[in-house]
Amino acid sequence: MINHREKESVSERLISSKQNRQMDEVRGRVIVSVCAAIIIAASAAITIFLGIKGLQSFFVNGVSPIEFLTSLNWNPTQAKPEFGALPFIFGSFAVTVLSALIAAPLGIAGAVFMTEIAPTWGKKVLQPVIELLVGIPSVVYGFIGLTVLVPFIGSFKSSGTGHSLLAGTIVLSVMILPTVTSISADALASLPKHLRDGSYALGATRWQTIRKVLIPAAFPTLLTAVVLGMARAFGEALAVQMVIGNTKLLPESLLDTAGTLTTIITLNMGHTTYGSIENNTLWSMGLVLLIMSFLFILLIRYLSSRRKV
Repeated sequence: MINHREKESVSERLISSKQNRQMDEVRGRVIVSVCAAIIIAASAAITIFLGIKGLQSFFVNGVSPIEFLTSLNWNPTQAKPEFGALPFIFGSFAVTVLSALIAAPLGIAGAVFMTEIAPTWGKKVLQPVIELLVGIPSVVYGFIGLTVLVPFIGSFKSSGTGHSLLAGTIVLSVMILPTVTSISADALASLPKHLRDGSYALGATRWQTIRKVLIPAAFPTLLTAVVLGMARAFGEALAVQMVIGNTKLLPESLLDTAGTLTTIITLNMGHTTYGSIENNTLWSMGLVLLIMSFLFILLIRYLSSRRKV
């Protein structure tokens, strides 16, 4: 039998263990709360700083927002400077949309192959390739595009080099392909098994099941994968800068050179005086990038809410 002293010892250990668990819970809650506060504060600080700097060109330097968003002329060093960012805004949207049009069908098809057609050896072949593409730095993509893709495209042009909107599109499509493929594969793999079984029980073929049951069921998540890829493509700078040509003219075809918001910022920011009108207009371009990132995030959250419903 347990004597009185042993009962007191057991009771003390239980109380001590309960107190330790409570302290661990408090410490864990404090650490998580502090980390969340730091993330929120950093996001708010970046947004406020970029908003203030981006709006100075309009409210302090007198640049017209309408001219900034609609004008085709970018000549900041002239006696009468012009700050039209439309060619760069168009270039950013053009390479983003075109790269998504290439990467979306390839990525979704690869995900279907990995999960439905050949789930065993398909993952053994495609999964390492996807992981390899994710780990390659953007400068390597740009360098390969500069040394291989640009001369190849240039061989089809009567004049000039192969730096073009098409080169930037191809490089970006390869860069966002792993994102689209991996998220699409997870979306298809997470679908309930009874969807497939029910379709097969009704006499549908594998392709009919994929096309009319699985893809519609996972469609919101597939769209989320594409939008995430577009968000990365819209903010990419170095790889695009090396192959797109970095001109301030509006491209008329895929083989014409172009410029994007990110490329013009990286090329010119180091050559401007802090606080000058040209420097502030570059911050305004950064504000446009931030606003577009927020729009991409809102779109992703909307698609995620549809998936939950």
